Amino acid sequence: MSDIKYPVYRPNLRGNESRYVNECLETNWISSKGTFVGKFESEFAKYVGAPAATTCSNGTVSLHLALLALNVGPGDEVIVPAFTYVASVNAIRYVGAIPVFVDSNPTTWQLSIAEVAKKVTAKTKAVMAVHLYGQTCAIEELSAFCKQHNLLLVEDCAEAIGTRASETHVGLFGDIGSFSFFGNKTITTGEGGMLVSKNRDIIARCAHLKSQAVSAERTYWHDAIGYNYRMTNICAAIGLAQLERVDSIVAKKRAIAMAYKKCLAGIADIEFHNEQPGTTHSFWMVSIKTKNNPQRDALRARLAASGIETRPGFPPSHLFPMHAEFARGECFPVAEHLGETTINLPSYPDLTQSDVEFICSRFHP
Repeated sequence: MSDIKYPVYRPNLRGNESRYVNECLETNWISSKGTFVGKFESEFAKYVGAPAATTCSNGTVSLHLALLALNVGPGDEVIVPAFTYVASVNAIRYVGAIPVFVDSNPTTWQLSIAEVAKKVTAKTKAVMAVHLYGQTCAIEELSAFCKQHNLLLVEDCAEAIGTRASETHVGLFGDIGSFSFFGNKTITTGEGGMLVSKNRDIIARCAHLKSQAVSAERTYWHDAIGYNYRMTNICAAIGLAQLERVDSIVAKKRAIAMAYKKCLAGIADIEFHNEQPGTTHSFWMVSIKTKNNPQRDALRARLAASGIETRPGFPPSHLFPMHAEFARGECFPVAEHLGETTINLPSYPDLTQSDVEFICSRFHP
């Protein structure tokens, strides 16, 4: 890693992070109890416009808790895009449910609602929408579809802090929204997750399950199978400090994306991941698509030779051996093409205009 001059992501921790963490150390509140946990939950709820939110230890377990709280379980079918990070599908498997893969929209790279409509059966209980790379899927249309068909809607917003549709933050269109604060996310806690919902009872169930399902009335009494999915006070302290600067971080990442788009405009066979009308793309990653896989891999190698780290797009989850049986032999051509041709470029908050220009200059052989 020492030869990497431009990493894909590097968090900016120059706000109140150190001060808040030191407060945790000085007061000895370092585990899941402490004032920063509640503050982070209430401030994040306020930021997205949710009446309730609860923290957890990472984004993957937040999806697990979401499905548990909605009583999704063995035999239930959950529709999910094939082109997503594997955690989306893993969480469905955790609860014994059946992932039903759908292909992507080639323009937005998000799940295709037309394909969702084809996959609904009597066993379908939920749809898991994933807002990939900071762009929302057609979430308003999908929300209406789910209500019409009496389906639960889980929003995987791990990559979508700051993403909006019609001025509403993602995570509030469905029954529950899940966020991640891993080190490469728009704001970070190192490891961490958050759940939001318009339904306070759903969040209360998540909060109950994440803390070993301990009874509020009886000491050391547990009334369900619970989990130790709590966030530490130290992580919440970092998250609160990050959240204080979230608007400026998102604005900077959007500016970086626009700088890339301008610099790459004249390069043939490069397709930019564009913001869709009526939405706010938070550009968690600045993502592009090449014409084919050899072109993608050659470009990544050329950039790497100049100390520029990139990430390939996610391999579609139906291709992984542990999930392949659920594809039922079906191919998902758009998802597979995206997995072979997409690239994430460096887009951390401290990246400058000249950095972007240098990176783009290395696109040419």
